[in-house]
Amino acid sequence: MNISIEVNKTISTQQLINVFNDSSLGQRRPVDDMACMTGLLENSNLLVSAWDGETLVGVARSLTDFHYACYLSDLAVISSYQKLGIGKQLQIATQNQLGPKCKLILIAAPAANEYYQQIGFTHNPRCWILDRDTKIAT
Repeated sequence: MNISIEVNKTISTQQLINVFNDSSLGQRRPVDDMACMTGLLENSNLLVSAWDGETLVGVARSLTDFHYACYLSDLAVISSYQKLGIGKQLQIATQNQLGPKCKLILIAAPAANEYYQQIGFTHNPRCWILDRDTKIAT
C-alpha cells in the first residue's frame, strides 16, 4: 500500500462525507446537511488528505493563522485503513505546515483521549463550547 499525503488538494463534499461516514466521525458531524458540509470544507484553510491511488482514505481539516494556533477540527481515516499510522501522518503533515510557535489544538472524542496522549498531546480541561441555539447570558 502506497499512501500519498497531499496538502490543500481539492476534494469534493461527497468525498469528505464518505470518509466521515466510514470513520465513525459521521456520527458527530452534520453529514446529512450538504450545505453545512460544503461550507465547512470550503472555509477551512488547511486541508491535509491521504490517498491510496485515486481513493481518499483520510482527512485532517484545520482552521489556522499558521503562527499561533491551529484548530484541527476533523481527523478521520476510513475504517479499513485505520491503525496503519495514517492519522499520525496526517497530523505530522498538518504540523509541518505551521510556523515554529504554532500550537496544534483539537477536541477529541472521549474514546480517543488515550491516543492523543500517547502521541504527545497535552490534555487541557479549559475548553468551552456554546451551541448555536444557546444565547450568551447577559
